[in-house]
Amino acid sequence: MEGIAAAAELLRPCRRILAFTGAGISTESGIPDFRGPDGVWTKVDPDEFTLDRYLRYPDTRRRSWKMRMTSGALDAVPNAAHRALAALWAAGRMIGCVTQNIDGLHQKAGLPADAVVELHGNAHTTVCLGCGDRQPTAAVLRRVDAGEDDPSCLLCGAILKTAVVYFGEMMPAGAVEEAFDLAERADAVISVGSTLTVFPAAYVPLRVAERGRPFVVLNLGPTDFDHLASIRLQAPAGTALPALVAALT
Repeated sequence: MEGIAAAAELLRPCRRILAFTGAGISTESGIPDFRGPDGVWTKVDPDEFTLDRYLRYPDTRRRSWKMRMTSGALDAVPNAAHRALAALWAAGRMIGCVTQNIDGLHQKAGLPADAVVELHGNAHTTVCLGCGDRQPTAAVLRRVDAGEDDPSCLLCGAILKTAVVYFGEMMPAGAVEEAFDLAERADAVISVGSTLTVFPAAYVPLRVAERGRPFVVLNLGPTDFDHLASIRLQAPAGTALPALVAALT
C-alpha cells in the first residue's frame, strides 16, 4: 500500500495519464499471458504464429481456428483492473489506453472505442485476406463448430484470418501513429501487465518516460524498463490498479 500511495501522490497533478496494457491485465479474466510460467508460449510454438506459415499451410490455419474455438477468450469478461481504467477515464484523468491485447476487454469494461488503441488488433473481428470483408469472429467460429476446419471467405473464397497481428506482420499504421501521438501528449504513463519486451509497442511508454513524465510500472514480474520507472508496483493488477485509481479519483 505504501507503493500505491506514493504512485497516487506522483500522479495526482496529472490530467492526461496514458494507460499502456499487456497480457497481465487480462490474466484475472482467465486469459493466459504469453511469457509467464504457464503462458501460451510454454504450450505452443510461437513459430506457428507467423503470417507466412498461416498463409502457406492449411494445417496451421486449422490449428489456429481450433485454438480460437477452445480458448474461451472471446467470452471473457473484464476484471477489476479493466473497470478501474474505465473509472479513471470517466473521472477525466486519462488521455487514452494503448494496449497490446486483442481481447477487447477494455471496451467491454466501459472505455469508449475511440479511447483504445489496439496495436496488435482484435480477435473479435475476422478479415478476408482477399476482398477485405470483415465479420464477427463468432460467426466464423460457428462455421468451424459445424465442421469447416479451415473456413474461407463466403464472398470470394480467399483465406480468412482474425484481425490480430501475427509474427512477421506489420502493426496497423494508423494505430501506431495514434499511439505515439498519445505518448507525446500524455503527462504520465501507467504500464499495466506488460513485460515491456515486445517492440515497437514498448517504445510507447518509453517515449513518455523519455519526456521526463511520471512512469508507473505495475507488473507481477520484472520488466525491461524497471530501471526507468518512477515507481515500480509488483502486485496483481486486479488488486493494485483499483486501489491506485481510488486514491486518484
